[in-house]
Amino acid sequence: QVTLVESGGGSAQPGGSLRLTCATSGFPFNDYVMSWARQARGKPIEWVCSIGKDGKDTYCADFVEGRFIISRDNARNTLYLQLNSLKPEDTAEYLCAKAPSPSYLNWKHGSDAYDWHYGGQGTQVTVSS
Repeated sequence: QVTLVESGGGSAQPGGSLRLTCATSGFPFNDYVMSWARQARGKPIEWVCSIGKDGKDTYCADFVEGRFIISRDNARNTLYLQLNSLKPEDTAEYLCAKAPSPSYLNWKHGSDAYDWHYGGQGTQVTVSS
């Protein structure tokens, strides 16, 4: 059974930082590209960042503007997202996702958030002063 458990969200002031964690189990983590997506209240889900199987290649949506860093620890089957220089518009539920298959190719720029497989409840990030 695939499980994805997000944590690390919370409240932050504009300009602040948070580190999100996604603990996974039930599938060969090393064989899958992984990503983060987010969903603000009343808005559709949107892709945030993706990372390749070995962690060397990463891609993020244009709105990230270099502020977020996605990483993974294959020994621990864990995915991370470092959020820096947070803005109020970053307020959303952040969700961890696995690629639909080990051969999934559309994980780079402009990846479609609806392609990915989600399993956790997400972690809420709220940015306000």
